[in-house]
Amino acid sequence: MRGFRALHFVGPCVSVFGSARFKADHPYYALGRELGARLARVGFTVMTGGGPGLMEAVNRGAKEVGGRSVGCNIELPHEQRPNPYLDHWVTFRHFYVRKVMLVKYSYAFVALPGGFGTLDETFEVATLVQTGKVREFPIVLMGRDYWRPLIEFVRNRLLVEGTIDPGDAQLLLTTDSAEEAVEWVTGIGMRRFGLGYGPRPRRRWYLGE
Repeated sequence: MRGFRALHFVGPCVSVFGSARFKADHPYYALGRELGARLARVGFTVMTGGGPGLMEAVNRGAKEVGGRSVGCNIELPHEQRPNPYLDHWVTFRHFYVRKVMLVKYSYAFVALPGGFGTLDETFEVATLVQTGKVREFPIVLMGRDYWRPLIEFVRNRLLVEGTIDPGDAQLLLTTDSAEEAVEWVTGIGMRRFGLGYGPRPRRRWYLGE
């Protein structure tokens, strides 16, 4: 309930997942920063796990261009401090509650390179889309070389063995381009969910507001 109250008015979000371990001098950090800026420029609120590394990069990119930047932080044995580029954040005790918040307010999901946590978040969303528990939100994996072994496993093992359907293998778009990712996300948002530019009617969020 605390999370619902805190995030109820954040507007249409894109949740971005990614590792906390990449430093600011890494190319993936620069990619995350560009992604955050491009998402903010088209009017999305950028939502991340609120921590350091690639989460910070995306929040930083959004903040630097005047966009909304929010985080769903998590209590860990070694404290994960909210990064300094958040307009607003909520700290959760349990991962499952945090994931509910990352999904509830978002119209699309982007996974930058990451570890177990990023995989958990990405495939949680993929499962929700596959089973129809949420609408057909786009899921983008950024960093083709990083994700290539995973995509090959999905196509050459899961699909071949029949543990997923052919359409399930198409749920994950891979790209190296922040521009392409944002064009895909924006196009889906406008076409499928009725988001658009300009003044918004009462109680309905619009991109570019």
